[in-house]
Amino acid sequence: MAKINCFLLDDQINSIERLTSLLHQTNQVEIIGDLCDPEKAVAQILKLKPELVFIDVEMPRMSGFEVVQEIRNKLFFPKFIFVTAYDQYAIKAIRAGAFDYILKPIDIDDLKEALERFNECQKKFHIPENCCLSEREKEVVELVLEGKTSKEIGEILNLSKHTVDSHRRNVLEKTNVKSFHELICTSNE
Repeated sequence: MAKINCFLLDDQINSIERLTSLLHQTNQVEIIGDLCDPEKAVAQILKLKPELVFIDVEMPRMSGFEVVQEIRNKLFFPKFIFVTAYDQYAIKAIRAGAFDYILKPIDIDDLKEALERFNECQKKFHIPENCCLSEREKEVVELVLEGKTSKEIGEILNLSKHTVDSHRRNVLEKTNVKSFHELICTSNE
């Protein structure tokens, strides 16, 4: 199984070191970057394009929620797992579209479960290798899989609903299926 490319962002270096140690124990990830500075992390995440970002909530100058919004505003949509000592942010994290929420101190079993869910989620949708989707079409697919409507996708990507629907049709034509549901089911076989 391919390892998950991930990035770690926490303002406490000891938290990054602990998470790094735990992630290495799972043998499921490749850490492609880590930082303690949220502002620098935004640029690094956009440059390195990790599949998964482990992110703290409370950090100086920028919260984890602000980092997530900044990255999405730049039209990059990795999955985010919030890792924090505060349970009061769980609902806000869910509303912000977090993939998962893990409390510190991190339990290795919680971490393994989150990674297993991530892997299951990735298996649910796979674009065939011979299919060349544009970057915009890939963004639309990602947002459809997050449950967004064409109108919501249009607002996120600054496109009209008509343009989003056009991209959706193109994806279905290129992948030779009738619906996104069929595309997801086909990739599970």
